[in-house]
Amino acid sequence: MAAADTAIQPELTDPVAASPEPRAPEKKGAAKADKKDKKGKGGKQGKGDDEDEQLDGGAPSIAAYPRAARSVALVKGWGGLAGFVLGGYLSLPTNTLAGAGLRALVAGIVCYVVAWGGAVFVWRRLVMIELRSREHQLAATVQAARTRRELPAPGAERSAARTAS
Repeated sequence: MAAADTAIQPELTDPVAASPEPRAPEKKGAAKADKKDKKGKGGKQGKGDDEDEQLDGGAPSIAAYPRAARSVALVKGWGGLAGFVLGGYLSLPTNTLAGAGLRALVAGIVCYVVAWGGAVFVWRRLVMIELRSREHQLAATVQAARTRRELPAPGAERSAARTAS
């Protein structure tokens, strides 16, 4: 048997040739361009290309916002747990234990999804409100800096009057 096993398996004499060559990691944009080229859309500049770029970089993401991500995860967990407990408690007297468990799982999943949707809905509004307030603060700071630049310095008027006389 041992002779038959060695005859079937090819022997690798050169270990370097057997290992794959290491490749440099590709950028995400290059992978998208390769996919578009394979589909035949690489050379076209259409509406879809602009939408992909806007979705990736332009819109604020709740997942990228640390407080929102933690809060959404916390709400999802508590929503699922509350749905599971409430569904299990309400279905215990009406059915068998297996039926109650199944109903509890379904209720937990439904409450998990509803809580997730509600938390994302609320945090989208909160993130947009916070971004607007930061924009207003930045605009006020820029406006204050412009007014400071427009006012002449008190020493500049005196030095100009001395050179004129």
